[in-house]
Amino acid sequence: MLSGRRLDILDPSPLDVELPDIAHGLARVARWNGQTFGDYPFSVAQHSVLVLELFRAANPDATPVAQLQALLHDAPEYVMGDIISPFKAAMGGNYKDVENRLLSAIYLRFSLPASMPAALAKLVKKADREAAFFEAIHLAGFEDSEARKFFGAPSLPAFDVDAFDRLIRPWPTREAHDRFVAAFTEISV
Repeated sequence: MLSGRRLDILDPSPLDVELPDIAHGLARVARWNGQTFGDYPFSVAQHSVLVLELFRAANPDATPVAQLQALLHDAPEYVMGDIISPFKAAMGGNYKDVENRLLSAIYLRFSLPASMPAALAKLVKKADREAAFFEAIHLAGFEDSEARKFFGAPSLPAFDVDAFDRLIRPWPTREAHDRFVAAFTEISV
């Protein structure tokens, strides 16, 4: 890692996890394998901020712990990359096991529970699927009906999400990095 940490991906230690490494990596990993409209790829860092905002809009009383876990839900991708869910399923359990161990180390590094309670995981997954829906129709060329088939209908219209137009327009790498860190810092204070 650029911080100087040496993360063992198969046996990750929370001591080797650093926020700057996560933000740096996620800001450079493209969602949709880069197959999106815009001058910049839509990064996993930006997706994470979008998921956080959708989660907050649907759960205005969410605790800071829940918000951090929502923001960090895809954090393992800073070293593993973004692999689409159908491919993850085809690869089998070992991939998911490695991803879950890494996510647990990340959560522990920031004094969060090692895993999300099932009820919270369901709410974060809902926000994640809604983000994918909006990304699909705004960035990846999906028709509304096609996106609904794959991701379901969003519970909130885009205009009900604060600054949605700014959240869905791809950010340059530095902005994605900085906004991810700012979201983390805002919750952590």
